[in-house]
Amino acid sequence: MSEARVLIIDGNRAATREQQIAAGGRGTGEGYAHTLQQLAPVECDIVRPADGAVQWPAGVALADYDGVAITGSALNIYDGGAHIERQIELMRAVLASGVPCFGSCWGMQLAVTAAGGKVRANPLGREFGFARRIALNAAGRAHAMFRGKPAVFEAVTVHRDDIERLPPGASALADSDMGLQAIELRQGNSLFWGVQYHPEYSYADIAATAKRYAPVLLAEGLFADRAELDAWVADALALERAPRDARLCWKHGLGPAMQDAGAKLAELHNWLQQHVQPRRQQRG
Repeated sequence: MSEARVLIIDGNRAATREQQIAAGGRGTGEGYAHTLQQLAPVECDIVRPADGAVQWPAGVALADYDGVAITGSALNIYDGGAHIERQIELMRAVLASGVPCFGSCWGMQLAVTAAGGKVRANPLGREFGFARRIALNAAGRAHAMFRGKPAVFEAVTVHRDDIERLPPGASALADSDMGLQAIELRQGNSLFWGVQYHPEYSYADIAATAKRYAPVLLAEGLFADRAELDAWVADALALERAPRDARLCWKHGLGPAMQDAGAKLAELHNWLQQHVQPRRQQRG
């Protein structure tokens, strides 16, 4: 059997990707592909509908994929515009195709919108760095997405928006003080798993994001000054090298789900194992 084939929908525009790379991170789509390929033998194609019409690989259609993953994005879905509408229409096509789908942050917001729900600017403000006290509800504790995950955990995060109204067919699986954190969406023969945080992000990715977002983070008072932000970035890069560093884990309130790679990546691993690879096997 050949490798499973995953389509990655990169939600960012080119300028944002370039800024992330310049700050020391990876391009959004490339970073997601790197993480998935650490977990399973998968071949990844990346499309960038925020930059223009989707260009499919020669001879490949949406139904030929074994899974679709949707990245985060610096966009706000309620702002509208062709670069966002193209993504909503592509998401509707994914849901109609029956191909298993996973979305992080923007990916969850995109699926909710495409399925008839509503996204808003979070009245509690921006969540950045590490989401804390993400708690699985009863459905989440029993759900296949969270096998190997603690019932309460931390995760890398960066977002300004949240879900105001879930669409038909959606079930909440986890929340935190900042709002809804995970869902399952079923419509027809489609299955979508989504989280508001970023299991695919490394510590280096969120360090680069902190540098890219520096003016906004300082203006919103999430850091007192540039020196405090730079110290946070230094800690994140140190955690990239040593994720079990006792001092830094205590300082930032990071438990097993951020110290152990298996627990940190459980959602993506479970999606690949439970849905993407079985679809590949079925398709021969």
